[in-house]
Amino acid sequence: MSTVVTGFVPAGGEAWRNVSEMYRDLRDNDPVHHVQDGDYWVLSRFDDIFDAARDTSTFSSAQGLTFNYGEREKAGLDADAAPIVMMDPPEHTKFRRLISRGFTPRAVNEIEGDVRKFVRDRLGPLVQRGSGDIVAELFKPLPSFVVAHYLGVPPEDRDAFDGWTDAIVAANAGGEETAVGAAVSDLLVYFADLIERRRADPTDDMISALIKAEQDGADVSVIQILGFAFTMVTGGNDTTTGLLGVSAEHLTRRADQRRLLVENPDLITNAVEEFLRLSSPAQGLARMTTSDVELRGRVIPKDRKVMLLYGSANLDEREFGPDAHECDVTRKIDKILTFSYGAHHCIGAAVARLMARVTLEELLAAAPNFEVDYEAGEFAPGPFVRRYASLPFAAN
Repeated sequence: MSTVVTGFVPAGGEAWRNVSEMYRDLRDNDPVHHVQDGDYWVLSRFDDIFDAARDTSTFSSAQGLTFNYGEREKAGLDADAAPIVMMDPPEHTKFRRLISRGFTPRAVNEIEGDVRKFVRDRLGPLVQRGSGDIVAELFKPLPSFVVAHYLGVPPEDRDAFDGWTDAIVAANAGGEETAVGAAVSDLLVYFADLIERRRADPTDDMISALIKAEQDGADVSVIQILGFAFTMVTGGNDTTTGLLGVSAEHLTRRADQRRLLVENPDLITNAVEEFLRLSSPAQGLARMTTSDVELRGRVIPKDRKVMLLYGSANLDEREFGPDAHECDVTRKIDKILTFSYGAHHCIGAAVARLMARVTLEELLAAAPNFEVDYEAGEFAPGPFVRRYASLPFAAN
């Protein structure tokens, strides 16, 4: 009988480089894996994760999304202050309905011009110089720009906003609770002030929309609005950076796939789905069981954290075939778990797809023979988001 070679060890930094081997071991040998140190469980096969992601009554998000216990208590979050990612239906459904208008395909398409201009403005000097760090110059600032747009951060405040965002993302990745505290405090103070400004002077942004909903009698509080803003900052930045960096890596590894996209730009939309599958920026998030769960001959007890390894699921040969690890920009994909599934499907999925499509269109048009030095690239720390912190670029 085959056995697990590595078990599950949280990755981060350089360990992200070859994490797929650990995932394969888990899928093949122990798909319902118990981690003794920390007493949590890990699911690694596509079908199991797909089912768990949709079963919010059994696999709850209310106690946080990491494999650590007591998340909400440590953060001082009671039921009234829970961000949307720590809500279960029906509360989650009600709040999601309030914010969903801003993330419809039509609403997302309205920001394409601004996104394209931002990409061109950042990419042009980089290509003209011929080399640089494409993460620092484009892949990292782009999602911060888009998040600021959605939250209605005025242009004159965006330098400060970008600084807080950078500090929060970096500190969260490294687990530096002290370092993140000041940035979180500054950010929340800023948004508390912005909420009051938007009460008097609403604009076309999500903060104004939530204030309007509150004024119209919806069950939404200032604390929940602050929680939504914080969720946008922490969930919408480094994940898109991860998608873009890994996309550039695969287009460097596979010059044939890059040529296909250069010669057939209409394929880029489909290619984005393949890059979402291969990158899975949020490699795994946790839920907590509300009852005993029997799965593949094992029993996961009630009140145990369960890591849903989206990154492993998206490489599962049982779902995507024997070439699941290969990049194929023409691959027809029925479903992926990059944005989870069901009630907790990422509300910003259409925005992430837009940023990826526009970036690839502009990058391949401006530098069709570009390369990134992925072996010299450095991965960011942190056990949940797989992203390059730096990635040398050559326009060629």
